[in-house]
Amino acid sequence: MPVFDGLLPDEHNDTVLSLLFTLAEWHCLGKLRLHTETSVGWLEQCTTNLGKQLRHFQSYTCGFFDTRELPKEEAARGRRQKKARAARTRAPGRSQVPPQPQTSTTGTTGPKRKAFNLIMYKLHALGDYVRSIRLFGTSDSYSTQPVRSYYNVLGFF
Repeated sequence: MPVFDGLLPDEHNDTVLSLLFTLAEWHCLGKLRLHTETSVGWLEQCTTNLGKQLRHFQSYTCGFFDTRELPKEEAARGRRQKKARAARTRAPGRSQVPPQPQTSTTGTTGPKRKAFNLIMYKLHALGDYVRSIRLFGTSDSYSTQPVRSYYNVLGFF
């Protein structure tokens, strides 16, 4: 990962480079179109290693950096807040809610702090990947689309 090498201070550079390599390795193994028991075992070990590295990254590296929303994200949040305030004032059967003071043109108070979050389903589901490959085969041999289409017809989505 030469593009990332030296991007961060030395104490965090190795952690990030190792994590990026492990993510790339996991992705390559997860997308293989033909697995053997050896490759599935390698994916299982890689998943364990990835989990350890992600926890280390969150607990050690993330605390050293103050990450904030991008201007685009801040503007989108301001638009959503403005739309929600307008919807509250137009709600039938409710009295007019006085407008809240705005600190900027978008109604936000500046970019919010963003923290790395390990509590998301996508990361949680990585642990189930090996079992799914053993049960159903490689991930290119099945899709959730037919199930979703069936539920669309029934009106669930």
